[in-house]
Amino acid sequence: MSHPHLHLSPDAIYPFDARGIAKRFRHAAIFGALDSLRPGETMRFENDHDPLPLLAQIAQRYGERVAVEYRQRAAEGVVIDFSVNG
Repeated sequence: MSHPHLHLSPDAIYPFDARGIAKRFRHAAIFGALDSLRPGETMRFENDHDPLPLLAQIAQRYGERVAVEYRQRAAEGVVIDFSVNG
């Protein structure tokens, strides 16, 4: 019996800390997380560097369906909100 993924965050923002994921698995994990978001939900992504190649891949894969907003952009790392449009 399969259970649907429960989206329980009251503000529809789900944290994703890429720093704890092995580099070779990061992009697959990020795409999996983005694929599981529903319209109106946001993944708050945290990383130790500005992921410009990843952002290009997200733009190519999702187009305008996923909005990108930097919340923090500094030498020690970034926080980016990826929001799924309805």
